[in-house]
Amino acid sequence: MIKISIPTPDVTITKQENPELSNIYGFTDFHLITRDKGGIFMFYNDDKELLFVGKARKLRQRIKKHFEDNVSPIKSHREEVTKISVCLVEDPVHREIYETYIINELKAKYNVDKVFYR
Repeated sequence: MIKISIPTPDVTITKQENPELSNIYGFTDFHLITRDKGGIFMFYNDDKELLFVGKARKLRQRIKKHFEDNVSPIKSHREEVTKISVCLVEDPVHREIYETYIINELKAKYNVDKVFYR
């Protein structure tokens, strides 16, 4: 049997109420998320419920895209996201494994692919 544990987040940013700086849906700390490294990211709501899990080769760019494009699975739920946690995972195979594991172990609400628990 393979033993997998969910990695501890390297960076967590939270939504700000009435931010003064320019922002994306209330998040002002995107600069804390690396531009050049890969990993997995998790979107949470106020109730600490996992909404969505994703992976990316370049984290900051991919996370921002979820708040900007029209094809994101969370496009109708962007206002719900209050916390973003990021785990650096350089190996693409490991990212794939962690993403699938977290989606199913924590039952991410808006992930539709890679779901085995329904």
